[in-house]
Amino acid sequence: MPQQRTSHYFLEGLNEIGIEHLFCNLGTDHAPIIEEMARWRQAGLRHAPTVLCPHENVAVHMAAGYTMVTGRGQAVLLHVAAGTANAAMALHNLARARIPLLVMAGRAPYTIRGELEGSRDQNVHFIQEPYDQAGLVRPYVKWEYNLHSGVTTKEVLPRAATMMHSDPMGPVYLMLPREVLAQQWDEKAVASFPEARFGPVRARGTDPQSADEIAARLLAAEYPVLITRYAGRNPAALALLDELARYAAIRVFEASPLHLNIARDSPCYLGLSTAAAVPKADVGLLVDVDVPWIPLDTREDPASYWIHVDVDALKEKTPLWGFPSNLRIQGDSCVILRQVLEALRQKATPRFLEAARVRMEAIRGENAARTQGLAKLAAVQGVPGEIDVNHLCAEVGRALAPSDIVFNEGIVSGPAVLSQIMRTLPGTGFSNPGAALGYSGAAALGAKLARPGSVVVNLIGDGSFYQSTPETVFAVSRQYGLPILTVVIDNAGWSAVKDSTLRMYPEGDAKANAQFESRLAPDMDFTKVAESAGGYGAKVDHPDALPDALRACIAEVKKGRPALLQACVKRI
Repeated sequence: MPQQRTSHYFLEGLNEIGIEHLFCNLGTDHAPIIEEMARWRQAGLRHAPTVLCPHENVAVHMAAGYTMVTGRGQAVLLHVAAGTANAAMALHNLARARIPLLVMAGRAPYTIRGELEGSRDQNVHFIQEPYDQAGLVRPYVKWEYNLHSGVTTKEVLPRAATMMHSDPMGPVYLMLPREVLAQQWDEKAVASFPEARFGPVRARGTDPQSADEIAARLLAAEYPVLITRYAGRNPAALALLDELARYAAIRVFEASPLHLNIARDSPCYLGLSTAAAVPKADVGLLVDVDVPWIPLDTREDPASYWIHVDVDALKEKTPLWGFPSNLRIQGDSCVILRQVLEALRQKATPRFLEAARVRMEAIRGENAARTQGLAKLAAVQGVPGEIDVNHLCAEVGRALAPSDIVFNEGIVSGPAVLSQIMRTLPGTGFSNPGAALGYSGAAALGAKLARPGSVVVNLIGDGSFYQSTPETVFAVSRQYGLPILTVVIDNAGWSAVKDSTLRMYPEGDAKANAQFESRLAPDMDFTKVAESAGGYGAKVDHPDALPDALRACIAEVKKGRPALLQACVKRI
């Protein structure tokens, strides 16, 4: 009976679970896989193509960007414990954003004297093994496993795929010992486990009684609000939230949005800050949201009724979560809100429809006032040497087409990015998935890989730019022909650090002495990073030069060349 290496069944298994790209940072543990890939190419067989990433931060976040655009989880191959440790920061982000990813790392060989093929043959094999390799990422994964035998390869991979794609989704972690990858197995001994019989568990709708209860609350509401963060992971959410909000005259807010959740030209969309609306709300819908407001600053009315509809209603990965929910439903928010909308239409009375009409007029007025306020902010250009952030973001927005994709990692500048760059189409706007900085450059590369015809723009603060391993981002961009535009919002420091200190100690010694430990190296020239990879770089510090600089950068990207625009804004 024909025999093949475990690594052969491993590649077959990745094909069977639908992996389209294998983002790799390889090491000595991957020799059986590398050899098998070469054999497949010679034999004319196709496996998921590799994307070689010189740093694990880029590998994981690039896979995340691909998934954020397509909805299809990918795979990352890392080097033993060292690669796992490097990837931990990025995996925190994916866990918080509920992004499916199959993370696979080799293990140090466990035989020493050649007892098995793949035994230790280098010094590093003796010093790279920790007691608990999976413990490096255990807080951030849904499932972990060690491939004990090659005979189960095509059962373990579908199990990993099932876990990562089951709601709420998230990354999983699989360890691959070198000796196991080198084992030989009869072809008939290694069975397949198709998704049709071993697939993921998906969130669904709710019972009719709960949908009727939500509808009844909305029918009686005088000041309903809806707050969301990641409903837009489902492209259908944008139109649905707008339809529901218009019908029931609901004010819609995004709280630290991960995805674009509602078209930002919707009359019901009232921005990012919920502080003024939450105390007035008599009925509130929390829809796929993690932190709807900051309780230290905002207090809800004790008499208000809050309904929480979320694919992750319990927030199992969050040890302490303190927001009200009189009715909590875990499920697919698009399915549930569609049920609610149908119930509303069935139960709507003339009195309700008239009240909604009047309320919509008030909401339109608030929307117009907000839009006018943003326009006033954008009109302030700043001064030479210090471009205004709102003006910068508005200029970026004017330069983009509706289908272009924007990744926001502005941190303190994030509200300006989200408010001034108008996004209206599903899958065209993304923001910080978690607390770990340095995600957006690699995520933009992943989005470009998924949608090569779109202009993909990464707006990132200089502090985050350092942590994004930018030289790796531009190296991968060059190697695989993935031109993106990076806009570095350069204020020469960590504004978040300074602002946090001022919030706690508004009249403290740090303020009195202007000592916030937040200034970074001045006058850095980040354009050289792009130029070192054959990209185009432009540094601009005068508002009048900004439009031409942006046009030049976008023109280079459309020609197939990555570009970086370093915009000097007010220093901290």
